Amino acid sequence: MTDTKRPAIFLDRDGTLSHEVGYVNHPSRYRLYPWSVDAVRAINRAGWLAVLVTNQAGVARGYFPETVVHQVMDKLQKALESGGARFDAVYVCLHHPTLGEPPYRKDCDCRKPRPGLLRRAEAELGADLSRSWMVGDRQGDLQVAWNVGARGALVKTGYGRGELEHLAPTWERPPDLVAANALEAVEQILPRTHSQ
Repeated sequence: MTDTKRPAIFLDRDGTLSHEVGYVNHPSRYRLYPWSVDAVRAINRAGWLAVLVTNQAGVARGYFPETVVHQVMDKLQKALESGGARFDAVYVCLHHPTLGEPPYRKDCDCRKPRPGLLRRAEAELGADLSRSWMVGDRQGDLQVAWNVGARGALVKTGYGRGELEHLAPTWERPPDLVAANALEAVEQILPRTHSQ
């Protein structure tokens, strides 16, 4: 763990950084949004931690092997590197509580909205969760942030627009921020909390 805690921006993958296409069962189906590299690079330049957190239960469901998750992540990492951006860490939950076979069928603490992945970043990276944000396109992304005392930004890409219009009125808590996409969310988060 680092000596000084740093705020993080946690980013969901599908629907937030890349097009939502259902289960990405082959790397050729993975398509990054054009602004995603810029979003991660802005986090890097601000000195915040840039952390990817994603549920990939398609492995537990038997839709594709774990190797596909690694291939897709390699494709994403190469796209970031070519644009001068990087993740400080990537955390993936491959589990489903009731489907598939062990070790993937597991009632874990890392499947969003449970807090395991963000707590791991706190322990391993020194992430200051009280000053951090989670950016995603679903209520579960916001809930995982709230579960650890962070804030949640909902983007209108992926499932976001539908969640905002049809489901958000029933949520116990509204999003802390609503943005058109991940880059706009990052650009609003960084100045808003820069002095904290």
